[in-house]
Amino acid sequence: MKWLAFFFAIFIALIIVLANMGELGGLGFVNQIPYGDKAAHFILYGFLTIFIDLALIRSRAHHSPTLIVISTGIITSLLIGIEEFSQQFLRNRTFSLLDLTFGYLGVIFFSWVALRNKYLTKDLSPS
Repeated sequence: MKWLAFFFAIFIALIIVLANMGELGGLGFVNQIPYGDKAAHFILYGFLTIFIDLALIRSRAHHSPTLIVISTGIITSLLIGIEEFSQQFLRNRTFSLLDLTFGYLGVIFFSWVALRNKYLTKDLSPS
């Protein structure tokens, strides 16, 4: 799960860099779909959050899952906010409070899923 979280974070970082350069290429089709960019913010940041949550919950069994999820959510939300705010200074990007909101909603929803799904949070390591 740690590797999935790591590679998904790299994937999102790559999308951000390409978008900042105005070079999204084939991924730009998302902007052609009504509210596609909002859905992308929700899904991408949500999946990043749940991957990190589950990796940390499984590797830190002696810590409170709720505390892990809250901490992950706060840190992820801060990073999302910084990234969205920075778009004001880039020629190829525009700051959007709605994009930021959908990113935050993704973090909240997928954090809730991570906490509520007992199968996802149980230790799957071999005994």
